[in-house]
Amino acid sequence: MLAPILDKEMKNYSSMKTGGMAKCAYFPENETELCEIIKSLKSENKKYIVLGNMSNVLLPDEKIEVPIVVTTEMKSVKVSDETAVYAEAGVSFTKLALDMCKRGLSGLEFAYGIPGTVGGAVYMNAGAYGGEAKDVIKNVRVLKKDGSVVTLSSEECEFSYRKSIFHNDEYVILGAEFELVKKDADECVNAARELMQKRVDKQPLEYPSCGSTFKRPEGYFAGALIVEAGLKGYSVGGAQVSQKHAGFVINRENATTADVLSLMRHIRKTIFEKNNVTLEAEIKLLGTDGEFFLL
Repeated sequence: MLAPILDKEMKNYSSMKTGGMAKCAYFPENETELCEIIKSLKSENKKYIVLGNMSNVLLPDEKIEVPIVVTTEMKSVKVSDETAVYAEAGVSFTKLALDMCKRGLSGLEFAYGIPGTVGGAVYMNAGAYGGEAKDVIKNVRVLKKDGSVVTLSSEECEFSYRKSIFHNDEYVILGAEFELVKKDADECVNAARELMQKRVDKQPLEYPSCGSTFKRPEGYFAGALIVEAGLKGYSVGGAQVSQKHAGFVINRENATTADVLSLMRHIRKTIFEKNNVTLEAEIKLLGTDGEFFLL
């Protein structure tokens, strides 16, 4: 079985580029290795956490005591039946989108620029510019708690806005099959690149972040509320409200997770006091014990 890496520095695997060490980390390169690791940890009654690109996760500054399994080395992609493509959980969602466009397979243009992995996209039913993962997912291959590997249809995944059945801990996502449509490759690529340009124009992609920091509150836009509160550019330590898009908290310069959390709390407190609106975070914090905290 794949050996773990002990006392592994983890911040470079996080989209926010913050966080401390993991006491024990695994980086499986395929489904077999991932299943072996999970089954071994279960046999020892060890708690564990499976993560991808961590584009919606903040890692703690303190050492994470439970084993972490990072899927980003699982990069296999297989195209079959002309329009069906299976991608392992660690495949970059944005790379998959562009690669399929270049093949003349349409349906994932919206995903070009989404920073997570296929596993994360399935878990969150990731979406942008009118498209969602559920629109093109045919089925999802998973490892169940009992150690069996099964395939769930799109309907069985219970997709809704940024949610799926995978928010419970019954399954580990191994990969997904997407059903795409044949189209002119140049048209696909141009459409994807137009959407990417919109991101570049509006979002602070030059800095580490976890994307939109807060969900859109009913009747408002989080970014607009933050601007109106005079918080655009506001900093705590190395964390800053982006000057380019106030809906993003960025790692401006060597931020810690504590900096990011302090800034988020200040934003929420200020907006509540000014507007009586509670901002709900898009991001979750991983605790040192492997539990997620909603922020």
